[in-house]
Amino acid sequence: MTVSGRSDPGLTAEQRRVLATLTPAQRRALGRSVRHASGREFLGLPLYAIALGPDPERGEARGHARGVIAIGDIATGIVAIGGWARGVFAIGGLATGLFSFGGLAVGLVAAFGGLALSALLAIGGGAAGTAAFGGVAIGHYAVGGAPHGTHVVGPAGADPEALALFDRLGLAPPAPRHAVSPPAPAR
Repeated sequence: MTVSGRSDPGLTAEQRRVLATLTPAQRRALGRSVRHASGREFLGLPLYAIALGPDPERGEARGHARGVIAIGDIATGIVAIGGWARGVFAIGGLATGLFSFGGLAVGLVAAFGGLALSALLAIGGGAAGTAAFGGVAIGHYAVGGAPHGTHVVGPAGADPEALALFDRLGLAPPAPRHAVSPPAPAR
């Protein structure tokens, strides 16, 4: 079965059957979808694009925005904001790009999120990258509650090389508790 000439794997057979009986206006109201794009372009992309919700006429269960600034269920652009954001600067539940911010952030240069994965800098609850800063941090340089790597700063100790790198990055961690001398006992 198809809706508007295209099959939609995101819909059940019953949903497709019901949608086929609706007028285009009823389908748009039912899906509460938003589709809007700028008339101006840059590098062949609209300056902004917004695509939220299903669009049965296009056979989309989710909106996919493509633009310089893209906002959608799935967003692809230089600046992408959405459930799944893909771009130079990606912000979303799942964010992939050069600089990514999200629940699960995968960034080539930097990633910031609940789980952050990056080739260079990762900051998050769980972080993995060349330099990682997080609750669980895995990297050549790692700072966190449970750091794993060559040069680490954590509850068990502080490597001077790791401290120097994170200080240069402006991410200097607090001094480990064991590094502070306890007060002299009173006599």
